[in-house]
Amino acid sequence: MRLRKIAFALSAVLIAVGLASLIAKGGPAYGIDFTGGLMLHVGVDPSVGIEEVRDSVAGLQDIGAISVQEFGTEPGEYLLRVPVGDEKVGGGRAALIKNQLRTSFADAGFEEKRTEIVGPRVGKELRRRGILSVIFATLMMGAYIAIRFDLRFGIGAGAALAHDVLITLGALSLASVEVNLSVVAALLTVVGYSVNDTVVVSDRIRENMKRLKKGGLGDIINRSINETLSRTLLTTGTSLTVLLVLFFLGGGVIHGFAFTLLIGLSAGTYSSIFIASPVVEYWKRR
Repeated sequence: MRLRKIAFALSAVLIAVGLASLIAKGGPAYGIDFTGGLMLHVGVDPSVGIEEVRDSVAGLQDIGAISVQEFGTEPGEYLLRVPVGDEKVGGGRAALIKNQLRTSFADAGFEEKRTEIVGPRVGKELRRRGILSVIFATLMMGAYIAIRFDLRFGIGAGAALAHDVLITLGALSLASVEVNLSVVAALLTVVGYSVNDTVVVSDRIRENMKRLKKGGLGDIINRSINETLSRTLLTTGTSLTVLLVLFFLGGGVIHGFAFTLLIGLSAGTYSSIFIASPVVEYWKRR
């Protein structure tokens, strides 16, 4: 509790930097899931460079702008994207690109690893539902805490959850990580995980408020946080250990998912200690 003002200032700076990045980039970097289009994940011999892949598909007609980027840490793997397309973006276009690559790199071990095709209307609907799911999950978790404990606890939990989502979205923007369906799933997991920590701390605060009649609310909150601190750090530490393994060894397919959980779980543990509980104390004093 003694560090709450420093914690508030630090959180404000981190959120401001993240929001500035989002504004500067025109919002999150939505993936094919939310924008619609075509994505091909292909593999070739490591001796084939990215410029050769770009030159191979540069002459295709009526395809649109095809972006090529390296994928993951393994050499020879590339992602090809046609990010904005119409309802005919798949089918023939995907086959045309793959046939061109197969012809160009027939002797270089060409391999089709993954193909994703999403129409623009489907992508728009998925984006809308993804945003609403995160907003509703945050509001419902805060409402649950308010009903389960007290209104001030619900306000503290809501502030902490909003803090966690904003911090995570800012980190995704700064790291240029695409927001797709797996990242939305990770954000919802972050909301649930953060509430779990907040429930444990809030429950101990309520127990101590009944048991300890002397001392102010700030002292009771501080004692309750310290009594649950080892449990919080051990639980989060074991989860982060697994996520670090997934982030570094899990491959590019789940890189965004693991990164989102790494940032979100760290922010959730921090907010349950330095944001949610101090807000409860501040609300009581005012």
